[in-house]
Amino acid sequence: MEPVYDALLIVGFGGPEQRGDVLPFLENVLRGKNVPRERMLEVAAHYEHFDGVSPINAQMRALIAALRPELDGYGITLPIYWGNRNWHPLLSETLKQMAADGVKRALAYVASAYSSYSGCRQYREDIQRAQGDLPEPVPQIDKLRVFYNHPLFVTASADRLQSALARLPSAALPRVEVAFTAHSIPLSMSRNCDYERQLREACRLTAEASGVMPDRWKLVYQSRSGRPEDPWLEPDVLDHLRATHAAGVRHLVIMPIGFLSDHMEVMYDLDYEARHLADELGLRMVRAGTVGTHALFVRMIRELIEERLSGRCERSAIGQYPANHDVCPEDCCPAPLRGRPAPAPQTPTN
Repeated sequence: MEPVYDALLIVGFGGPEQRGDVLPFLENVLRGKNVPRERMLEVAAHYEHFDGVSPINAQMRALIAALRPELDGYGITLPIYWGNRNWHPLLSETLKQMAADGVKRALAYVASAYSSYSGCRQYREDIQRAQGDLPEPVPQIDKLRVFYNHPLFVTASADRLQSALARLPSAALPRVEVAFTAHSIPLSMSRNCDYERQLREACRLTAEASGVMPDRWKLVYQSRSGRPEDPWLEPDVLDHLRATHAAGVRHLVIMPIGFLSDHMEVMYDLDYEARHLADELGLRMVRAGTVGTHALFVRMIRELIEERLSGRCERSAIGQYPANHDVCPEDCCPAPLRGRPAPAPQTPTN
């Protein structure tokens, strides 16, 4: 009997790996979006601080390398394919190879823990677009559920946070503040999805697991783009640093819980901009790592795959909300209104 699934597809955002890739990559990201070219060039300048290289592709390769033995150890022999939305290997290239290899039905791990247009539906749309470019028969792709409240994601996040807290003087720990960050999105988008609710729950669970009291943490946002008059999720991380310092706080941990790997926006917005501001203010700032290839996070992906392979009803989730749906409803995470600026790269997915 043929297995229900015969492949695993890893779906990433993609990123440039040399200076010459930057503008073509950003043009892919912004194609069809109402974002001025000046904004694109502004974002391109961020990459200059890192020689035009985003670490995201390298980190996806590292995740695949960690996932292969994890799957093999549990008898899951599915071949692993990797395709990106915006840079090579592109989804269109990868699905073409999958079709040539005879793949009929694949599970897709999308590098996003939360529900939003940018973090879920747009990935599904890009997969569908790539499928539409292929002759029949087209591989069927089923996306794994979002996992913001999976116990292993929370435990891996808490471990990263605790490691960051351990870098501060023990005498400072009773007064340290934690700022959880995520990519801001327009309020018009956030009102139509569970992004903000899921983020707050992930923050609460991670803080609780790390021993951080409720009054010592806050969810803030980064990477806002678009017109100044359009409302986006706030407060901005830099504004929060200024307010925190003004309130007398001198030790702060920033935890980019909305991101799964230390890609360009984490590096530029936090390791560059926030770091410079913290130094200017005299604020001792420690940036926690993302889950990346944490062993428990890799194990979580394997468990999500096992859920679908087995067809069992029991699905791991902790906190106030049940495990998310496997199949997204038609009205889930609708696209932003036409004419509104979409989030600039990168979206809250990496």
